[in-house]
Amino acid sequence: MANPYGIKTLINRTFAGRFFIARLSRYPLIGRLLDNLLFAGDDLMYLPADRSIPINQRLSGRSDMVLPSQVLDRIIDQARHHWVMDFCICRDSADCQTYSKTLGCLFMGQAALDIHPKFGRPVTRQAARDHAARCRKAGLVHMVGRNKLDAVWLGVKPGQRLFTVCNCCPCCCLWRILPDISPQIGDKLTRMPGVEVRVTDNCVGCGTCTQDVCFTDAIHMEKSQAMISTACRGCGRCVTVCPNEAIELILKDEDFVEKTILRLTSAVDLS
Repeated sequence: MANPYGIKTLINRTFAGRFFIARLSRYPLIGRLLDNLLFAGDDLMYLPADRSIPINQRLSGRSDMVLPSQVLDRIIDQARHHWVMDFCICRDSADCQTYSKTLGCLFMGQAALDIHPKFGRPVTRQAARDHAARCRKAGLVHMVGRNKLDAVWLGVKPGQRLFTVCNCCPCCCLWRILPDISPQIGDKLTRMPGVEVRVTDNCVGCGTCTQDVCFTDAIHMEKSQAMISTACRGCGRCVTVCPNEAIELILKDEDFVEKTILRLTSAVDLS
């Protein structure tokens, strides 16, 4: 079994410099090297928070619509192996003072069995569901999919058999580097299929949505109006914090559930 304590220590000590490292990736040679070492084969997306989707406005009011959290529950049900980490490497490295450091990642797939036992524990399907629910209740957002970086620092393989569910806070999420990192790497993290986020006429320009809310710095003020750029990954945090309910998250594709599950499970073997 791999012992990744050395890499964990390295991450702890260099985490504050992640934005500088991300900017280096824009140099083609360095970018290709980082991509091959840490991000090759990645396919990641944020799952919007359930509360960011108004119940009576989902796809013309359909009451039977599955919510993003249920997408994750179905993936948990498909997986044979489930493993919960006792800490969040990002919040631990950043010494987060806002969100719990003990709400760590959920890993699934055969490779999860090789994670060092001092980092966490294998759990049942129901325990995995309960852990995900606790993270959502704490205000964290799921980032899910294949993430080679996790396989590397955890020292497990094969990477295509490790499914990651990160439970991200806006202040410490590793992927806050998105505005700085090269597009060839950043484009591996996308919106969930069918998600659209837009600002409505109810916006009064209060700026709440720009205050350490967006993972990707996709929101800015322009003439006292919030504007959302193409950098948006559809996490829905801006929707939940807006005091005037001026930002909407819409699911435009009735087949988003099956498309999301098919895409994620095609990137990682959960058997």
